[in-house]
Amino acid sequence: MIGLFWENFRISLGSIFANKTRSILTALGIVIGVLSVTLMGTLISGLDKTFEKSMAGFRSDVLLLSRMEWFSGDTDWWEMRNRPRMKEDYGQKLLARSQFVEAVAPVSERGGSIIRDDRRIDSRFFGTTTSYLATNSSTEIEQGRFFTDGENRSGARVLVIGGDVADALFPNEDPLDKYVKIGNYKFRVIGILKKMGKFMGMFSMDNQATMPMGTYKRLYARRGWMTLRVKVNTTDVETAKGDVRGIIRNIRRLKPTEKDNFGINQSSTLEAQYKAIKLAIGGTGIFITALSLVVGGIGIMNIMFVSVKERTREIGVRKALGATKNMILGQFLMEAIMICLIAGLFGMGIAYGLSIIINNFFPSSMPMGLAVGAIMLSVIIGVISGLVPSYRAARLDPIDALRYE
Repeated sequence: MIGLFWENFRISLGSIFANKTRSILTALGIVIGVLSVTLMGTLISGLDKTFEKSMAGFRSDVLLLSRMEWFSGDTDWWEMRNRPRMKEDYGQKLLARSQFVEAVAPVSERGGSIIRDDRRIDSRFFGTTTSYLATNSSTEIEQGRFFTDGENRSGARVLVIGGDVADALFPNEDPLDKYVKIGNYKFRVIGILKKMGKFMGMFSMDNQATMPMGTYKRLYARRGWMTLRVKVNTTDVETAKGDVRGIIRNIRRLKPTEKDNFGINQSSTLEAQYKAIKLAIGGTGIFITALSLVVGGIGIMNIMFVSVKERTREIGVRKALGATKNMILGQFLMEAIMICLIAGLFGMGIAYGLSIIINNFFPSSMPMGLAVGAIMLSVIIGVISGLVPSYRAARLDPIDALRYE
């Protein structure tokens, strides 16, 4: 049995290498199919890891109140742009009126440069309160501390900086208790945030700086956007969301017939959009893969029929020397499988190289199960596409085969 296997293996390889160009062109469909499925799987795996890491700062029990909805639907952008601003005192009213609200952190932000001597970095800086830590689980202090309620009330010019800011302005030295400038104002660095990486591999979350809201309001007045981060104390987030919505509508004295002039955003909204995007990417990948494999399978079946016809006399000689139908069947089936297997390995090799390049943009790696599945898929395609031509070769009459010109 083993001897027969190796004999078929040797004959199959000999036939493939005897017709290199034809074999390569025939295998291209399988290469593209396996490349598509492995690369798409690697891409989705990387997106999942990146999305999960990026969503760490968007807790499921935190609502984000602002002028705009993330995905506005029928509401025009200009209409949302002209809505009234969120106000800091909404937070106190929510805490007083809602049984579901545990903590509220107002957050205002704007862009600018942070400077130290001849070094500078473009940054986003935030004004917030000490409640911010309770509403953002991804914010961790690596060195130093966060500012205090007293520093917030007094408008102290203190700053908690991200890892990229620390690296850019303080290479090879400790930033704590040193001074930086934002515009014309000097700030003392009191803390450094733990690095969080890039959001979806696109922009860094570590080039930010955080100051007390009291300081922000004194220096920048009403400039910049304000968002209220509202942490709820229940797993029934939708009920809490409805309660918060009713309170904000009441504060703004909206009539029952009037639409909301504010947005309430949450992590589930991003997750739903991400799932839709991932489904679209996956669907496209499946379509390309299926099309490539079908075309590749048809190509291999066609070339196997040609091979059987070209080697009719060889089949007749082998049968005359005692080869059984199963031997002939195994020989041609092995050849189809070998073409698909080599093509699958080649396609997976290309996909692995590309996955290393993808990893430079966001964390990804080719799942081992996907690699094994891709190889098995290529073998299955080989069996399916080679079965009919192999069966036809096995049924040839040896006398007719020997007479074939």
